[in-house]
Amino acid sequence: MLFYEILHDDQLIILEPRGPLSEEDFRRLTEDVDRFLEQHSILKGLCIHTREFPGWEDMAGLISHLRFVRDHHRQVEKVALASDSTLASIAPKLVEHFVSAEIRRFEYEQKEQALKWLRQEA
Repeated sequence: MLFYEILHDDQLIILEPRGPLSEEDFRRLTEDVDRFLEQHSILKGLCIHTREFPGWEDMAGLISHLRFVRDHHRQVEKVALASDSTLASIAPKLVEHFVSAEIRRFEYEQKEQALKWLRQEA
């Protein structure tokens, strides 16, 4: 399950995965992000806040996740990954080849520092 909050004034999104991610999670997220992007040309930042990455509910969840990244990565300036997950420590190097956003990792407890970094001008 994916919880998220769009901070309209800051042009940020906070994503908090709390269970395996589903196709429905990304359908809802895509609708809301697309609606936001109709009024703004970019997202200044995206904060992924989770202790451990929960994985996907099924293959449809994974494909929906990849499709969301493919369709939106050019409209996101920065990504802050606030997580203690082992995957989080290697993810920035892996995904920098596929996304145009600047990516930085933070510890799970450093969510506020991650948001502060996202709010800074790129």
